[in-house]
Amino acid sequence: MNTDLIKRDLDLKKGKTLNFRYNKTRNQIEEFKGTIENTYSKIFVIRDLDNPQQVKTFCYSDVLTNHLEILPKKV
Repeated sequence: MNTDLIKRDLDLKKGKTLNFRYNKTRNQIEEFKGTIENTYSKIFVIRDLDNPQQVKTFCYSDVLTNHLEILPKKV
């Protein structure tokens, strides 16, 4: 998988509610629910649904290296 495929996949998921897991530094893990607001050439923007005033930006390599994971929907 490469960043172009990730960008195309995220373009298709734009506007949908998704669950994310962000692996920060030093074993800190943050899970949040959000929607992909926009995708750009190098980054994409996620609106945090728990705190709607907050947006988070990530680069496509974050997904490629599993620093940011898109989790399956919980049943």
